[in-house]
Amino acid sequence: MDNDRLEELFESLGPISIRKLFGGKGIYSGGVIVAVVVRGELMLKADEESSPDFEAAGCSQWTYEGSRHGKRVAMPYWSIPDSAFDDPDEMAEWARRAYEAGRRAGK
Repeated sequence: MDNDRLEELFESLGPISIRKLFGGKGIYSGGVIVAVVVRGELMLKADEESSPDFEAAGCSQWTYEGSRHGKRVAMPYWSIPDSAFDDPDEMAEWARRAYEAGRRAGK
């Protein structure tokens, strides 16, 4: 996903910065991480408070196979509902949830 498209998707948060992270990209708003791009997929930051919203919307959590005993490791990032990619108002809501989760994680 190119940086212009990322800026478009997160324009409701104001200016964003994009940095290399996890072999992909980290997307930040006001110094708060809100999303990552891993293996070409955009994933939004979530936490204990917001992850039920992502799950209810049919999103999937980023997991990977850990090195210890092949156990799955769950990361605090979730996919975005497909409908949000074409609806700026819906994307703004998901971006706001991700920003709030990032702020809570930073405390």
